[in-house]
Amino acid sequence: MGSTVGLVVRVMPTGVDVDMKGLAEKARAAMPTEAKIRGMQVRDVAFGLKALLISVHVPDSGGVQEQVEKALAGVQHVESVEVIDTTLVQ
Repeated sequence: MGSTVGLVVRVMPTGVDVDMKGLAEKARAAMPTEAKIRGMQVRDVAFGLKALLISVHVPDSGGVQEQVEKALAGVQHVESVEVIDTTLVQ
């Protein structure tokens, strides 16, 4: 059985007027089938801007992390996607 990698991904919206609940739903729908969402939360950044933090478990095989990043970057109203934490999960 292969290893699993835990990721925390920060998704930044295009502006302060973006519906974060709607963005979270679109992000969930865009996720590759290999990725298992463990949790989502909205965090204040500054001046009304919020970030969506997504905790995801993916197989430790080539390319899955990049698939997650690419899928999230393709969601409407997403400005940027950044993996801010990575850890090996047994």
